[in-house]
Amino acid sequence: MSIEPEKNQGSEGPVLLTARWIVGHADGRHVLYENGEVVYDGNEITFVGQHYTGPVGRRIDYGMALIGPGFIDLDALSDLDTGVLGLDHQPGWKKGRVWPRDYVNAGPVEMLDPDELAFQKRYAFAQLIRNGITTALPIASLFYRAWNETTDEFASAANSAGELGLRVYLGPAFRAGHSVVEEDGSIVVEIDEARGAEGLQQAIAFCQEHEGLHGGLVRTMLAPDRIEFWTEGLLRETAAAARDLDVPLRLHCCQSEFEVNTMRERFGTTSARWLQSIGFLGEKVLLPHGTNAERADLDIIAASGATLVHCPIVMARHGVALDNFADLRRAGMRIGMGTDTWPPDMVLNMQVGLMLGRVMSGDTARPASTDLYDAATTGGADALGRSDLGRLCKGAKADIVVFNLGADHLGQITDPIAGLMTSASGRDVDTVVIDGRTVMQNGIIPGFDFEASHGRAQRQFERLVARYPERTWRHPPVEAIFPPSYPTIRSTGVAKE
Repeated sequence: MSIEPEKNQGSEGPVLLTARWIVGHADGRHVLYENGEVVYDGNEITFVGQHYTGPVGRRIDYGMALIGPGFIDLDALSDLDTGVLGLDHQPGWKKGRVWPRDYVNAGPVEMLDPDELAFQKRYAFAQLIRNGITTALPIASLFYRAWNETTDEFASAANSAGELGLRVYLGPAFRAGHSVVEEDGSIVVEIDEARGAEGLQQAIAFCQEHEGLHGGLVRTMLAPDRIEFWTEGLLRETAAAARDLDVPLRLHCCQSEFEVNTMRERFGTTSARWLQSIGFLGEKVLLPHGTNAERADLDIIAASGATLVHCPIVMARHGVALDNFADLRRAGMRIGMGTDTWPPDMVLNMQVGLMLGRVMSGDTARPASTDLYDAATTGGADALGRSDLGRLCKGAKADIVVFNLGADHLGQITDPIAGLMTSASGRDVDTVVIDGRTVMQNGIIPGFDFEASHGRAQRQFERLVARYPERTWRHPPVEAIFPPSYPTIRSTGVAKE
């Protein structure tokens, strides 16, 4: 597929897109139009269907393609994914994923400078666009931070989103505590309420200053870190602030055995019951990941109207899965999707979610492919209270993704959604339109050099890995923290005679 780049974008009047399949939206659900049409004018969809007869400024035929709404990533990777280092290197507390006591006593440091932090956000945002994600709520690791994310780095992220054209909900992550590995290998939780309160105030100030920037592409959110590191008073204040600001509130919970044990030790109950008791839950609350929770706890979340953020790839890598997608949807749970790892491939996440969902339900028919596609589109939009996102219908924002389904590696396509779930990937995204602006065409993002950025990202990642011994228990060398998969024979650089 090769389409000529658009010229004088935004000044030609209505743009009409045609393709073999269009995912439209009618009567509250997605529908497929074969040989359909989508028309947008400015940043708004004006027509979806067939046999359009209105005015047209430009026509683009994508042929053997699927045109659908942009994906909404409620837990979008926005840094270089150090989490992949844990794929075969466990336990995490021995591999730099929990700070040792002597590192804490010496004073944690920022492992990345401001330029590196700004670069990795921009780099990650381009990768999200490349995978058909048009709305993103960034997530990054705090393991290599001195404490919280900063308002300066998120001001830079807002500018990067505006330049690239990505729709984002931004807010620096903040915390009131962390875990520490003692010299004997035991792990304790330490709470610093003052730093938690300071982080909350900085996050509120960021929301007040940045909401609605770049023509509304930049919105804001509150992003307190993991539930086990909070106090009742601070989370009550955070929930109240989110309601006052009318912004999404995301809190990672029900995601690990360590969390389950810590919550019982600190509060004598489960994460969901505690959040319910302190009045935290509500319709704008986003809760990744839900894999370590009893069914009664998941029922509490469902009844509250909060959204469970399903990130199947990253959780499967840790040997856990949501139990179970189909039953939770049937019980009324609101479910959106997140990538939360590299690659930020929503198609791959839907595929893994479909397979794990069927394994966990014991039913080859549940969930259906459409259930995962809904979660990645309307599920995320509804979680944000945005009926103008996640669907292609008159009046919705022109957030559009074009999948090239004509490539031979995809095999034969009879149903385009089934095709996404079996043989496609994020690499098959050809064109992305966000808010009526074509931000990627033929796989190219204007002004972004993927090759050069990838080289810089690799060098930055290697520098970060080289510093892992500083904040790893007993400070072993990198080779001991992350040994190679197989014995590695390295070149000496000396040629044989």
